[in-house]
Parts: sequence; structure tokens; C-alpha cells
Amino acid sequence: MKHKNALAVIVLLGLLAWGIVDGGRSPSTTMAPGSTNAQGNLTIGIEKGNLAPDFELQTLTGGQVKLSELRGKKVIVNLWATWCPPCRAEIPDMQSFYEENKDKGIVVLGINLTQTETSAEDVSAFAQAYGITFPILLDVDKQVSNVYKAISIPTSFIIDSHGVIQNKFIGPMNQEMMENMLSAIE
Repeated sequence: MKHKNALAVIVLLGLLAWGIVDGGRSPSTTMAPGSTNAQGNLTIGIEKGNLAPDFELQTLTGGQVKLSELRGKKVIVNLWATWCPPCRAEIPDMQSFYEENKDKGIVVLGINLTQTETSAEDVSAFAQAYGITFPILLDVDKQVSNVYKAISIPTSFIIDSHGVIQNKFIGPMNQEMMENMLSAIE
């Protein structure tokens, strides 16, 4: 039994390490981050300097949010789940950051990995319990988590007002980190 537990821990640590090392790679992106294609357009991908892949998801309240429609605003795309302890740890800071900055052209999108949840009602109950007012999008079919390669959660992408990824952070963020990352971009 002791050997099985040790093996499980080693496997989990290996997967986590692989996610951190390989998480920023995209097989469809063969150009250097920030480079342009023959048409002069930014490369779409999940690395720093890439145009963030577009998506449209339903919100917890029944609306729709499309990432490309948020151009002109700075965006934090945060992939998370209710059962994830580090995700739970960062939610109060993320909510405070959102409340203090929502009128300054900053958007927080909490993308819930809904397929990993026991039920969608759990997500709603969690949002209510934590007083979340930023948009929670439901990634029911793993559309966004697959494209953004959310191997470990929480994973956050900091996107500038032009739709370009300026930073990727794996693990929980605090309010100061969010402020520093977003104040450094346009």
C-alpha cells in the first residue's frame, strides 16, 4: 500500500512538472511568439506574444461571452474548478481585484472546467458562497481548456487590450500579482 501511494505521488508530480514545462507549447504554433505570418497577422497561440485563441462560452447566468469582443480591455482568463484547493485560495483576491478594477477596462473571465464538476449546480453554489461577481463561463465540452492546454489549474492568461497574451501563470495568484501584471501592459 505504501508503495502504491508513493507511486501515485510520483506520477502526479511528474504530470504537474510536465504541465509547467510543456504547458506553454502549442503544436499549431511554429513561429516565434509575437511573430507575424505572411499576411502580417499575429500568430494565434497560447504563448506570450501570440494572439489569444478566440472562444465563445455561455455564462453561469445564461449569457454569452466571446473573447474577441473584449478587445480594447485588459483580460484575465482564469481556468479553474470548484474542487481545486489552489483555485479556491485565489478566488477572494481575484474577486477583490475585479471589484476594484472593473470600471478601468479590466475584465476577469473565470472559465470553469464544468466537465470535471459533479454538477453545474455546484458551480452556481460556489459562486454564491464566494460572492463572485465577475463572469463565470462554463467550459462544458473542454473547448477552451483543450485549446489553452489547462493541464494544471488554476491557470491564468493575461491578455492585453489588443488581444495578445502578455503572461501565463500556473497556480494561484494574489491581488498584488494581478495588479503588477496588468499595470505593465496596455
